[in-house]
Amino acid sequence: MGIYSKKFGRFMEKDKKKIVESVPNYSEGRDEQKINLIVLEIKNTPNTRIVDVQYDSDYNRTVITFLGTPDAVLRANIQAAKKAIELIDMNKHKGQHPRIGAVDVVPFVPAQNISMKECIDLSIKFAEEISKEGIPVYLYEEAARKMERKNIDNIRKGEYENLKETIKIDLERKPDYGPSEFHPTAGAIITGARNPLISFNINLGTKDVKIAKKVAKAIHLHSGGLVNIKAMGTELKNRDYVQVGISNINFRKTPLYRQMELVKLEADRYGIPVISSELVGVLPLGAVLNSLEYYLKLKTPEKLEEKHLLESYFDF
Repeated sequence: MGIYSKKFGRFMEKDKKKIVESVPNYSEGRDEQKINLIVLEIKNTPNTRIVDVQYDSDYNRTVITFLGTPDAVLRANIQAAKKAIELIDMNKHKGQHPRIGAVDVVPFVPAQNISMKECIDLSIKFAEEISKEGIPVYLYEEAARKMERKNIDNIRKGEYENLKETIKIDLERKPDYGPSEFHPTAGAIITGARNPLISFNINLGTKDVKIAKKVAKAIHLHSGGLVNIKAMGTELKNRDYVQVGISNINFRKTPLYRQMELVKLEADRYGIPVISSELVGVLPLGAVLNSLEYYLKLKTPEKLEEKHLLESYFDF
């Protein structure tokens, strides 16, 4: 029997439960009815909890963050993917974000008491099952079977329109599971296991997307920017600013304050201010604490880390 904690009102034995995080991305960010039907597949799966749902019409993309026990997260992702395959026609899809299919990427992330190896196994089970729908599936990050596929950008090269043709003739683009031919409407899918990733976008006070692209290039890891940072400049047609969309694949080695300060520095070269930022999905507490320490210049940052703030309890 677990030790009951009056402070938290839950049995401490819950700490032993294996918890997986998943952040599937779907190529639909405009039709709320379709989005809700996909979300419902996850919501209706026992032993899961949705943490965040975010969709955007410019990117034409929905990102769902949810937690659950390993088997439940696997089931939820399979059911949600099948629903997205049913609803989304990639032949009609246009959006700012790179993508290769109706279900673009399904990552499995260790959250509590579970290893990366177990998350890799979950991604393989997902690939095996969803490929039965006639969908080519690529493995990335820790699950990748080819070194170049650890980087998702290499898999997305050419995006849906180009990969649709090259998958048929280029052995290097052959999927890990499923046919070497796109599903007629759903394209292909990427899945794998990875560490926590932070999608932290920074908005610039201009409508000139060329400036956003220059700033993004300056901070992107492959063009001499920050290690662990991937960035792209994006035009947001319905807003009076442009955006530097950023993926931080290791916030411990490259903290958020560092990417923010470099964006400020580069934008200032063009006389452009940073006006706001936005988060896609959830933010690890550790990422908040190290930036808070930097900006407040605390001499005793350990005072930020009260134990009750860092504990995670799940009622599955």
